[in-house]
Amino acid sequence: MNDISALPIEAKMTAILFTMFAILVGMHSLQTPNDYAQNNTSKLPLLLPDPKNEPSKYCYEIFAWYYTAVWIGIFGFIVVSQSYELLTAWGYLGVCGGLALPLMLQPLLYPLASAPVAKNKIIINPDIQRPFYKRYSTKATIYLMTYAFIGNYWYTHYFYSVLKAEYTMPSHRLNDVPIAMFLATHFYFCTYHVCVGNGILRYVDKSYQKGWMKTILFWFTILSLSYFTAFMETLTISSFPYYSFEEREMAYTVGSAFYGIYFVVSFPGFYFFDAHIDDGKQKDRPVTLVDTFTTACGHGMMILLLLDFVRLYLGIPLVIGGVAFATTG
Repeated sequence: MNDISALPIEAKMTAILFTMFAILVGMHSLQTPNDYAQNNTSKLPLLLPDPKNEPSKYCYEIFAWYYTAVWIGIFGFIVVSQSYELLTAWGYLGVCGGLALPLMLQPLLYPLASAPVAKNKIIINPDIQRPFYKRYSTKATIYLMTYAFIGNYWYTHYFYSVLKAEYTMPSHRLNDVPIAMFLATHFYFCTYHVCVGNGILRYVDKSYQKGWMKTILFWFTILSLSYFTAFMETLTISSFPYYSFEEREMAYTVGSAFYGIYFVVSFPGFYFFDAHIDDGKQKDRPVTLVDTFTTACGHGMMILLLLDFVRLYLGIPLVIGGVAFATTG
């Protein structure tokens, strides 16, 4: 039998992704559906929050899905049309900052988020009745902003050192990382966590009866989704010439697993975050903004340790150079 390492990268990735998908299908087939699953009419392995019991999360996730279509459309046009060639360092800041700003300001300026109709009833977001600092959307935004900052400020240097990645576009930089990427990461991570991660993990969590088989499926789903998310970002950004790797094939295979470490921690972390905001179970000790910040920092440290364990295993030195602020290009 031929060694898989000798296969073209397209064949390798197809084999990896098909194997993960086949295992997931097999594991789903072994589960026992509960009453929730039997009443679910959706054909997709993705669930929105219950609009009756989780209206805050429901309205926020609907808003995030709508905005995902907006930013992907704009970002996609810029990449496909190669409009990025016209951008200066300030231009990159303007584009990425402009796309991140609606998500960052939504809790303050538009706490309603959305007023969707579910079962012929308009769902009103409870966030409009809460002070700014108690809103679910505020806490979700603080979590993702903190996580995005940690990821860019620290984790990017692991990509520089381990995968020999580099940004070469004109940019204003903080700690040798383009500031535009701090902003872009926010809307990327919002889509990954609020829309995709929450939806898929909720489907597994809510659809099957409890037991060890469901637990295994839940965590294998996290591993598979983490790898797939990392690979898809690497693939879709590959046509952008100013973010490159020394070895593109390694970036797809090993790099996707390396990047996927982020989401192995943050997907379940964000899914379970502030889970009782609407049911009153934590009324005496609600999740505060300080809790939110420290939770994101805790998850960030877990990811940093995992990345460093991998780096040490590979025997690659970590090099962090540069100055606080600089402009390149």
